[in-house]
Formats: sequence, structure tokens, C-alpha cells
Amino acid sequence: MKKMGRLYILMLNIFIAMLGFGLIVPVMPSYIEAFGATGKTLGFLVAATGLTQFALSPIAGALTDRFGRRKLIIAGIAGFTIAQFIFAFADQLWMLFVSRFLGGAAGALLMPAMFAYIADITSEKDRGKGMGLFSAAMTLGFVIGPGVGGYLVEYGIAFPFLIAGSFAALSTLLSILFLPETLTKEKQEEARLNKDIHFNPFVQMIEALRTSYGFLFILAFVLNFGIIHFESIFGLYVDQKHGFSPKDIAFVITVAGLAGVLVQGALVNACVKRFGEMRVVRYALLGAAFMLIACRFAPSFWLIFTGSILFLSATSFVRPALNTLLSKMAGNQQGVAGGLNTSFMSLANIVGPSLAGILFDVNIEYPFMFGTLVLGVSFAASIVWGKKVQHASAAS
Repeated sequence: MKKMGRLYILMLNIFIAMLGFGLIVPVMPSYIEAFGATGKTLGFLVAATGLTQFALSPIAGALTDRFGRRKLIIAGIAGFTIAQFIFAFADQLWMLFVSRFLGGAAGALLMPAMFAYIADITSEKDRGKGMGLFSAAMTLGFVIGPGVGGYLVEYGIAFPFLIAGSFAALSTLLSILFLPETLTKEKQEEARLNKDIHFNPFVQMIEALRTSYGFLFILAFVLNFGIIHFESIFGLYVDQKHGFSPKDIAFVITVAGLAGVLVQGALVNACVKRFGEMRVVRYALLGAAFMLIACRFAPSFWLIFTGSILFLSATSFVRPALNTLLSKMAGNQQGVAGGLNTSFMSLANIVGPSLAGILFDVNIEYPFMFGTLVLGVSFAASIVWGKKVQHASAAS
């Protein structure tokens, strides 16, 4: 199969995975009610996936450099298939937790392996396009997941997960049939002989920050932190401050998310080719900071709607541009870099909502103000880091 065909299979894999993660949003209250659980249980179930993905992603990244991309991709999408079916047929609460933990482990296997696979099949010139299309598929799955779940749940609370599991099974079969290995046996053996890579995720993350591209992991954390910080509190914020209905909130988030998909699919590659990855990342962070504070002061529905679209559009430039730059700097450690990138993003998915909720309880404006501060400081730090990289390149 040609390279674009393989990229489309990867896009299908990540779309289905993110769709499955999004399905749980409208369905979970029904499950909690059916099992007689509490809101605290709901919180633990949501966090379960992020915790396993955070812990296992660096390990999976090291494994994909040692044993190839194909095995981990197939194992990941197959694991996700099983997780969806477990959730669908669960008749005890512990089975829901098993499903969520397994789903997080599957995501940990998938993300670094697919990140590395894209780097393997694209040239540096076209890598921005590949990362952009991949990120667009990821965003699209996450955006439409809650809507699909809300529609399918009318046929039974298990039905959305049966559908997601069936599509994941199909994607597993396509991966087995049409995804060849891209990492040579020689490079796998070379990675296995490298004793400098640790399987301890915490050791890996600390050492990653000391590399020449360690700052990119901080930006990956900041990006996901900013997005999840915004999305986790947005509905409650506009409900209390502006009286938005659930339909209003769903409309704003869905359209803004689709705008992000359009940006990643159509604009990122052209911008990266013209301005370079770091400039795109830098000014997208600045634009996101301005739009976040604009949402805080927006007095009407349509101004908040516009600000939200521009905020998520700005952040949509960052992920593919950042991934492209990271893949170029990672050299032969594509899997390790991809795994660490996923871990830092997963950590943000845990910290972002928790901190947003704490700040919201103090003052409903604080999450937006703090998010703006974090993005603004990251913009300034990216300028300093960029100058250091330029000086280091000139010196060498």
C-alpha cells in the first residue's frame, strides 16, 4: 500500500480511538445511575484512562523503537476493541474500571507508535502535512464522539460501545492486512542495544527535559493544559455567567472543534512550510492567549462563540507543528519521543481539569485568567528557547 494509504489507516485508528473516548461523555451518567455509583466514582472512571496512558506511554515509546511500530499499533487498536466490548457488556462496576484502564493502555501503545510511523513514511518537507492530517482525525473523533454517543444511546446504553468496538475490530483487521513495518531490523537491534533508555516513565520524563528538545515536551503539556483547562470549565462558566443552555454550549464547542479540524487539515502544512514550525507554535500560543482572555470579557453569545472558535483554531496550529518539530529533532528515537510527548499531554489532561475546578470554586474568572497567563509565559519562553537553538546551531 502507498504511503498515503497507510496514513489514512493511521488516521482511521486514531479517529476511532478518540471517538470511543468521547462516547463516554453523554453515556456515563446513565451507567453511573445503573450501577448506583456516585459522582466521585464518575471522576475516578474519567481519570482512569489518563492515568494508565500517562504511566505507560514512555514505556511504549521505548518498545516501538526496539520492536517496531506495527506490533504496537495492532496491539493498541486490538486492546481498544476489547476495552469497548468490556464496557458494553459490563454488569459490575469493576468491569467499567478494567475497560477504562485497558483503554488508556491501548492509547499508550497507539500514540507513540503512530507518531513514529508517520515520521518513518514522510520526508521532513511533507511531515507537517502528515502530522496535520493525523491531528485533524484525532480532533474530529474527539469532537463528534459526545454527539454520536448521545444519538446512539437512544438504542441502549451499551449500543455506542458495541458500535465503537465493531469499528475498532475492523480497523484492527485493516492494520494487520495493510500496515507493513517501517522500522528496519537493524534499527530495532540498534535500539535494543542502547542502554541509555530507561523503562521507568518518571526517569524518562526527567531525562527528556534535559535533551535539546526537552522544551518541546513542556509546550506539549502547556498546549493540552490550555485546551482541557478551557473545555473542562467552559460549560459551567457560560452557564453561570451568561445563562447558556446545554444546546448553546454543545453548539459552541462542536463548531469550534470542527474549525480546529479544518485548520489542521488545510492550513497547518502551508503555514509550517512558509514560516517554520517554531514560528507557527509561537504565534499560535500568543493568539490562543489573546482569545482566552477575550472569552473572559466577551459580553454576548456571538462574541463568546467567535472567541472560542479562534481559541481552538489557534491551538490547532500548535499540535501538528510541535509534533513535526519534535520528530525532526528526535533522530532515531522517534518512538521514545512520541511516548514522552503522549505522557506529558496525558499529565496535562489530569492536572488541567483538576486545577480549573479548584480555581473556579475560588472565582469563576480565575481559570481563564490563569490559562491566559500560562499561554503568555509559554510564548515568551519559546522565544528564548528558539534563540538558544539558533545560537547552538550557529556554533556547531
